[in-house]
Amino acid sequence: MKTCALPLAALLATMTAVPTLAQGRFDDIVQTEVLQGWDLPDGRRLAAVRLVLAPGWKTYWRAPGDAGIPPHFNWSRARNISAVSLNWPTPDVHVQNGMRSIGYTEQVVIPMHITPAKQGKPMRLRTTLSMGVCSDVCLPHQVSIDTLLDNPDSGPTPAIVAALADMPYSAAEAEVQSATCRLRPTRHGMQIEARINLPHTGGTEVAVIESGVPGVWVGEADTTRSGNTVVAVSEMVHAEGGAFAVDRSNVRITILGGSYAVDVRGCTAG
Repeated sequence: MKTCALPLAALLATMTAVPTLAQGRFDDIVQTEVLQGWDLPDGRRLAAVRLVLAPGWKTYWRAPGDAGIPPHFNWSRARNISAVSLNWPTPDVHVQNGMRSIGYTEQVVIPMHITPAKQGKPMRLRTTLSMGVCSDVCLPHQVSIDTLLDNPDSGPTPAIVAALADMPYSAAEAEVQSATCRLRPTRHGMQIEARINLPHTGGTEVAVIESGVPGVWVGEADTTRSGNTVVAVSEMVHAEGGAFAVDRSNVRITILGGSYAVDVRGCTAG
């Protein structure tokens, strides 16, 4: 897995980090702060949320695996914010009691591109993060954040830059030659077989497939490699049952390797 730069990022964080408090019984498990970040030429703010976990605890990536709880930000109470785009650093693969989960230990910095509704006016980052935390047991947890983004750095914030550098490579950066998906109906949903032609990413490779369809669960992919091709087979099931359609251009496949990760957006018919 690509070496995580986040411990270093913690040391480089500037004084613009604004502490917020995790709410609930597990305040000592998750500590949260907002990094004010800096303003971009296009008018957006590049800020971040940092989650610091107690020793022995972990939390989950956007696609957490069969044993994980997906994180969710509720932006409905934010002010002067029209859009937020999250950037997830490369996660680690964890296996516990024979079940695989995808996530982070120690800490994670999640960069956010934030678009103001009105340029030149302060933005209030008020959100609730619903997440899972896991040690010997896995529990749902909720973090409340309420910070005025009114004190940006004069230049790039080192901790945010480090987190962005730790994101998976794009398909072009990783020299992906092709990405195809074969779909076929099953009794309960649909099977997907993805074939990604790319150089070896090191060690044991794990493919994570996201359908791009709200409400559709994707099971743990059986990942193998044949020459220059990673083959990932999984089943997709709608939470409410019944049939559903998959647009291959919205399918997202992440290859987590021992040396680096690759983010593949979309696939063609295979």
